[in-house]
Amino acid sequence: MTHLRKPEWLKVEKGRGTCGKVGRMLSSYQLNSVCEQAGCPNQGECFKNGTATFLLLGNHCTRNCAFCKVTQDLPEKVDPFEPEHVADAVADMGLAHVVITSVTRDDLPDGGAEHFAKTIRAVRSRVPDASIEVLIPDFRGDSEALKTVLRAEPDILNHNVETVPQLYEQVRPMARFDRSIELLKRVKEYAPSMYTKSGFMVGLGETAWQVNLLLKKLHDIACDIVTIGQYLQPSLKHYQVREYVHPDQFAKYKETGLALGIPYIASGPLVRSSYHAGSDFKKLKA
Repeated sequence: MTHLRKPEWLKVEKGRGTCGKVGRMLSSYQLNSVCEQAGCPNQGECFKNGTATFLLLGNHCTRNCAFCKVTQDLPEKVDPFEPEHVADAVADMGLAHVVITSVTRDDLPDGGAEHFAKTIRAVRSRVPDASIEVLIPDFRGDSEALKTVLRAEPDILNHNVETVPQLYEQVRPMARFDRSIELLKRVKEYAPSMYTKSGFMVGLGETAWQVNLLLKKLHDIACDIVTIGQYLQPSLKHYQVREYVHPDQFAKYKETGLALGIPYIASGPLVRSSYHAGSDFKKLKA
């Protein structure tokens, strides 16, 4: 398959990342960021603006998603001090909105749910006015693990479906679309006032019809925020980009989702799940 040339609308100035203040702070607290580990194209902008998305439980994942740059390797030892370190970093950075995610840890009995809960409580104690968004794995469908996170009362529960269900076998072989949808549905059952969020990529070979059906599915489970962005291939060994979707098509997806009744949609080539997450949350609540 011929590799596609990246269009002008996807070319961004590379940031210095860990050379800046945010990178030094993360290093001093021995914390990871998904910005660095996943090779986010917006890393330079976010670090320059003094924000980052915290990555819990090490930087080795137990899944083998074909699109992801995060290393699949032996999982690391859980750092019991990590929740407090995240809280300290949030305070030092003066964040008004905090995004916390993790690698998938299928090796842990609860998938890391209690570690998420401890981190939420630590941040809430240290910076009580900050809104907290957690981007969680599927916990292998464990409802008790999900309840553990919800009892810590984050402001937003985010879980990404990542792609249309028709591509799961190729793109997410160790995940199940129905399990992810069920998780998001359960959030509203267990905590009706909790905001839910999900995101997915395009350019993986999906059709517009499949994307529109996915948007309807997310509407049907009362998802409050949906993010849609362009898949970018991290390396030659990863799943190959099938299409660079034009910005006009992103606008159409947003129009479709809003017409269905989804309250808030961020849709564009460089949109990522945690990119401008704080301002998106403010707009949703406005």
